[in-house]
Amino acid sequence: MPFAQLPDAQIHYEWAGAGDLPVLVFSNSLGTSLEMWNPQLSAFTQHFRVLRYDTRGHGQSTATPVNYTIGQLANDVLLLLDVLQLSQVALCGLSLGGATGIHLGAHAPHRFSKLVLCNTAAKFGTADTWNARIQAVTSGGMQAVASAVIERWLTPSFRASHPAEAASSLAMLESANPSGYLSCCAAVRDTDLRGALADVAVPSLVLTGTHDPVTPPSDARYLVQNIPGARYVEVSAAHLSNLEAREDFNHRVLDFLLS
Repeated sequence: MPFAQLPDAQIHYEWAGAGDLPVLVFSNSLGTSLEMWNPQLSAFTQHFRVLRYDTRGHGQSTATPVNYTIGQLANDVLLLLDVLQLSQVALCGLSLGGATGIHLGAHAPHRFSKLVLCNTAAKFGTADTWNARIQAVTSGGMQAVASAVIERWLTPSFRASHPAEAASSLAMLESANPSGYLSCCAAVRDTDLRGALADVAVPSLVLTGTHDPVTPPSDARYLVQNIPGARYVEVSAAHLSNLEAREDFNHRVLDFLLS
């Protein structure tokens, strides 16, 4: 099981695909692990060597006991690339992973050939909303928020027609490390990338879900209006568009990455 040793943490990662293909990094959302990208593996490994990693505080990566920042999470990606001796890659991130991608595109554009920014925003809601979630998890653990979060991740129709996949997503969320989750909630709460968007100097695709209540299409349109040259794609999904609209998601993202 591979880990990259960073100065203050271990980052868990996994490879898939042939070693001679260009590298595509997948960055996970809040409350998930690298397994959230399972619906993409068969399609994307035909064209890329896929590198998935667990964001700090998630999955099998270290949950350091402090509040994180989006800059810190972005720097983890750069350090991981350094450990793996990767000079430039493409990156696809969803929600928290998408915000990580925005920060990287503004501050380290030379390391990235293309960015796919999915179901994300320059600023996520209000501090009061995040403080309430932090308090709920502090008091009651992940189970205190899991059912409400899954209702925002996936539409009612998808949950009804795909009960096994909905249950798997719920189990992933419920098994998240509460300490790491709280630290990343603080990072999301404090993220404000509005002033950095004009500095994103990497070809970018912004993908959103029509029915996403977390980062609605208006958030995606704001990104497209402010990231130079960014392209906009909308799929029929809630927040976890890569799961709910996997075929459309895979087609749209690959079309951008391979163009």
